[in-house]
Amino acid sequence: MKFPFLASVILFCLILRILLKRGNKTQEQELSSFWDRERQANATRRKSLDDLDYITLPLESFPMQLLTDEEEITDCIRTIQSLSEKKIVNFTGYTNTDLKLMYGAPNITQLIQYDQSYTTLARTLQKWAALLYDRGYVAEARVLLEFAVSTHTDVSGTYSLLCQIYRAQNEPEKIPELLVTANTLRSARKDTIVRIVQESCP
Repeated sequence: MKFPFLASVILFCLILRILLKRGNKTQEQELSSFWDRERQANATRRKSLDDLDYITLPLESFPMQLLTDEEEITDCIRTIQSLSEKKIVNFTGYTNTDLKLMYGAPNITQLIQYDQSYTTLARTLQKWAALLYDRGYVAEARVLLEFAVSTHTDVSGTYSLLCQIYRAQNEPEKIPELLVTANTLRSARKDTIVRIVQESCP
């Protein structure tokens, strides 16, 4: 009885060793590939940023004068006003290496700033919309949420709340449009957002 057990242990150890070697080799290849791309990215010359998909905030469509006596809402409005003076681009799903390869290493600081502004925008729109919705200003919240979706936000709460509004306003036919947008996202949250929208589909 001891020999079969010992043979099983030896076989298991051999298989484990093979798997570990394969895993180490794969990790080494991935790491080597990463550094090759990084070296190439760092050598990429500056390119024009004129054709970037800059986001313009339609302040005239936003409820900028609504509930300005509430601090949380006022903070959101101030943030949006500040962002309206900055360049904003959604680079969700792209790494810094990707950005350097596409637009040149010398532009990376600017590109990161553009993306950080977008992250702030997406979060602020969601927070502002939720505050307005909770206070009964559904139409105004909808404006903010729809704009956020048009920028391909990956804030899952935005899609969830907008689906809720569409159902409440008897416009469930608009939900499949959200699904189209959700399926084009580059974000790691894509699958979650797609599931949220699918569960709301009529």
